[in-house]
Amino acid sequence: MRDEEIKAIFDQQASSYDERWAKTAPIRDALHFLLEAVFAKLPEDARILCVGAGTGEEIDYLARHHPQWTFTAVEPSGAMLDVCRRKAEKGGFVSRCQFHEGYLESLPVQGGFDAATCFLVSQFILEWEARTGFFQSIAARLKPEGILVSSDLAADVNSHEYDALLETWLDMMLAAGVPAAGLEQMRAAYAKDVAILPPAEVASIIQAAGFAGPVAFYQAGLIHAWFSKRASGHRESISSWSGTE
Repeated sequence: MRDEEIKAIFDQQASSYDERWAKTAPIRDALHFLLEAVFAKLPEDARILCVGAGTGEEIDYLARHHPQWTFTAVEPSGAMLDVCRRKAEKGGFVSRCQFHEGYLESLPVQGGFDAATCFLVSQFILEWEARTGFFQSIAARLKPEGILVSSDLAADVNSHEYDALLETWLDMMLAAGVPAAGLEQMRAAYAKDVAILPPAEVASIIQAAGFAGPVAFYQAGLIHAWFSKRASGHRESISSWSGTE
């Protein structure tokens, strides 16, 4: 699935996206709760880069807890970014946000960020080299030892455990209100359009991109999350990655 196709899907879903996934909120809320702990030692005026910000759920959470933090939301779907902006306006923190419609490579170069989030984004990059380049482009935007927190669907798809976990995951989605037809579409997408890799392999990609020792700190079903710091000596160049191919 190419960039344009992914963007079109999210454009179409944007207006109802939060409502559609409302019943899976406990997964998101637990991740945000732990995210707060990972970011606990950031400065009071931290600058946060949110890559693939979507409707801005993590920005909404962090902005309410940290009144001096500023945020740069990078999101290729203009419709999703509009929802993110309205959420910031409603929450009273829009003045602390910069909204960039597009990919990271087109974000104007500015001072390094203290931290970055990237939730359920890199899984759509099917090629190992391109996925590494994507994380390199994030590393290049961070200050030395800046923190990346990322999550993706991850599993060993060739294992019996994956078969069992996938069925449990889809049953959870059914309970959350996803129609049966949507579940079959999801199953097909996982097999063709999502790079579901073993967690250790995802961590190795992050590390190869210039991050030191990614730490797995969260799992909920198929979702795994890691935190890591930009490795010392990482090149200060912006990757030429321009999206999934």
